[in-house]
Amino acid sequence: MPQVEIKIGGRNFDVACQEGEEQFLMTAAAMLDVEASSLSTQIGRMPESRMLLMAGLLLADRTAGLEDKVREAEGRAAHLQAQLEAAQSGGGVERVEVPVMPSEVIDTMAEIAARAEALAEEVEGRSA
Repeated sequence: MPQVEIKIGGRNFDVACQEGEEQFLMTAAAMLDVEASSLSTQIGRMPESRMLLMAGLLLADRTAGLEDKVREAEGRAAHLQAQLEAAQSGGGVERVEVPVMPSEVIDTMAEIAARAEALAEEVEGRSA
């Protein structure tokens, strides 16, 4: 079992951990050290146990706040996922049918357009 030396609040500690967890321990110790150092700056020298207790409580408070935010984000994500699934399944989507124009109407409109162009050319020819 590896031994890791960590520093918290200016004090060194030797801590054992599982093989491969050394980096996690160092990261956690660094987080605790930030809180302990902040406490030492604000309050001054205090007993080791009190410093560790206060730093742990500060981290626990921060963690609880983050867990609340995660729960809120998960709730919003679930709501958005439900909306997405409803939209994909066609729920709540109004179907709009576009009418198809009969070919006779299209032919008539093309004929009217050709006549309008011919008239426009005739008018342009007279004014020139």
